[in-house]
Amino acid sequence: MQGIWNKVLRVDLSKRTTRAEELPESFYMDFIGGDGLAGKIIYDEVGADVEPLEPENRVIFAVGPFQGTGIPGDAKFCISTKSPLTRTYANTLAGANWGPTFKKTGYDALIVQGKADTPVYLWINDGAAEIRDGRKFWGMDTSEIVEALKEDVGEKRASVVTIGPAGEKLVAIACVVADGHSFAGRCGVGAVMGSKNLKAVVVHGTKSTPIADPDGFTKLRKELVQKVSKQGEGMRQYGTPDLADYHSHGNIPIKYWSQDSFEEGAKNLSQPLYNEVLKAKPLPCLHCPVGCHRHVKVEEPEKYIFEGAGPEYEAVGMLGMSNLVSDLKAVAKANDYCNRIGIDCISAGAAIGFAIECYERGLITKEDTKGLELRWGDGDLQIELVKQIGLREGFGALFAEGAFEAAKKIGKGAEEIVVQVRGLDFPCHDPRISWSMAANYATCTRGACHCKGLPGDVEFGLYTVPELGFPEKTEFFDPQDKAYLAAKCQDFSTLLNSISLCMFMTYCGMTLTDILNAFNTITGLHWSIEQLIKVGERSFNLQRLINIRDGKGREYDRMPKRMFEPAKSGFRQGKVPPFGALMDDYYKLREWDKKTGVPQREKLAELGMSELSS
Repeated sequence: MQGIWNKVLRVDLSKRTTRAEELPESFYMDFIGGDGLAGKIIYDEVGADVEPLEPENRVIFAVGPFQGTGIPGDAKFCISTKSPLTRTYANTLAGANWGPTFKKTGYDALIVQGKADTPVYLWINDGAAEIRDGRKFWGMDTSEIVEALKEDVGEKRASVVTIGPAGEKLVAIACVVADGHSFAGRCGVGAVMGSKNLKAVVVHGTKSTPIADPDGFTKLRKELVQKVSKQGEGMRQYGTPDLADYHSHGNIPIKYWSQDSFEEGAKNLSQPLYNEVLKAKPLPCLHCPVGCHRHVKVEEPEKYIFEGAGPEYEAVGMLGMSNLVSDLKAVAKANDYCNRIGIDCISAGAAIGFAIECYERGLITKEDTKGLELRWGDGDLQIELVKQIGLREGFGALFAEGAFEAAKKIGKGAEEIVVQVRGLDFPCHDPRISWSMAANYATCTRGACHCKGLPGDVEFGLYTVPELGFPEKTEFFDPQDKAYLAAKCQDFSTLLNSISLCMFMTYCGMTLTDILNAFNTITGLHWSIEQLIKVGERSFNLQRLINIRDGKGREYDRMPKRMFEPAKSGFRQGKVPPFGALMDDYYKLREWDKKTGVPQREKLAELGMSELSS
């Protein structure tokens, strides 16, 4: 199999050792790379008895056969671990330059274990790896450290992933930041890095990814660049912060999922005002002809001045719409603090909205908040709370373990309010409009997730995968095909995360057939669609077994109470997902035991994992 090095780098920070290891070819044939390969390593090496912040936990940075080839979307890479939020399998993705640059060092994955006795960073230059003193970089934010580390290693072309102060302080929603502008946000992976005293991983490589058919791939790559560039023109111009259709359908969390409409926010936070107010420009990852990220510049008022990565759709939703903040500059500034401190903007926004509702209900008081008046729509309050949460200071320290753990401490029924699955806060896609999302959130192996299956966007017509039998048109509020969409989108997304390829390429015209052709041309294999998607299904089921082993199985496959509170007006008025029937359909399709949620022996045998059946 071409497209891989058949080699991973293992770093033990406790022993201060680095070594290259070869993996069995079966690992690649069964799981390819990225999310799939990392899941296999986690399954083999991180047992149920390992706590997320213990040295025996692993942090795995993994790429696939597409990295370093120049194909559109090859900037994506995967980070996996056991999450301090969900206490089970976690994976999160980022882009920028790091993935292709790491691939050029000659490794398919980096496995980090142990704990350094003082802060360190890793410097990987082609095949050579060093554990370097990182004490002078400890405390730096995720923006200022990038150039400082490049100067320290003496390589301007190097790429950097790093944690911010939140990761150092083991904040459970801490993220990992690539090159200062792409964010592996979910599941608290930054806290696991912090627990190991690992500040950053700096990489530079010159090796060329081995390609089985270079001429054929070059031709195909040029065709895909043209296709994606043409069909991605709208995303290049506006990025992801376009709320109009989602708002009109009731698909955006408003007032922490309790309100049906917020016209002022939808107008002020969306395009075209977004580009005008923030002076936004495309900020592409390496090799991407689309550039969906935004580089923004705020020049006034003084309290909101900054220049850097702008808020994406999820940040606008959770720091804006969810908390009724309609001032775009205030939202952008709050997002910038999330970025620099290094916390997930989704979970940060969720924690703030949850806190305001608890305050409004009298579950927490001004004495609890240390004098803060918690009000909806207060952009400056939100900025202050982002800082407090990320730095474990003041009232915000209550949320340093995530909103669900804070709810347990607050008590008084607060656990009935918080919107989460397995401890991970919902992203900005409401399952009360897209019923396929209910099954997806409830069963996703990393908790409530939109990057490991986004069937709701198939319902909205934003992308489709006809090769997997997706219906040409789906009807909102019709349960038919919704469980099928959830399961197949999970498999498809897990496949993309394993190859690894940015999912937005499918929004911009790249089909599963295109992906298969690229995969075969790179690897020299002659796989079918069925063989390729089987990797996604196999990987997802293996990660489900990790969930089961960690005690996060069937009893956690549920929706929070709020998702059964229908809208009083608007498009989804009176509608809630028929959750029980959806889950019955889903388990049947998955061939999981209805009572336990465990993949049945026959299913594991079909996936080539008979040895894992109990």
